[in-house]
Amino acid sequence: MRVIENAGRWSAPAAGSGNDWTEHFANDDLSVGTYCIPVGGVDDQSPHTEDEIYVVTAGRARITTPSGDAEVGPGSVVFVPAGEAHRFTDVTEDLALLVLFAPAYGSRRGR
Repeated sequence: MRVIENAGRWSAPAAGSGNDWTEHFANDDLSVGTYCIPVGGVDDQSPHTEDEIYVVTAGRARITTPSGDAEVGPGSVVFVPAGEAHRFTDVTEDLALLVLFAPAYGSRRGR
């Protein structure tokens, strides 16, 4: 058992950086991290090679994918399959996301 402290908690990005990504835990099968985007921020991520689940812990925004878009806020859970382009837009409140990758983030690169 392991308690992962501060996962999903808002953290302001460092001065001069757009967003904040912190990986809290990883093994071969799963990784957990926090992704934060400030009000008005731009989500510049690329599609990932792993399946991904976002749990919105704070803030409000819109997620846009080729299969559709939706408003998200605290408690929203979003599944994004590996390879699907996705972006958070219209960030109207500082957005904090608990992020789970399966398998672990970056583990399928080069496949």
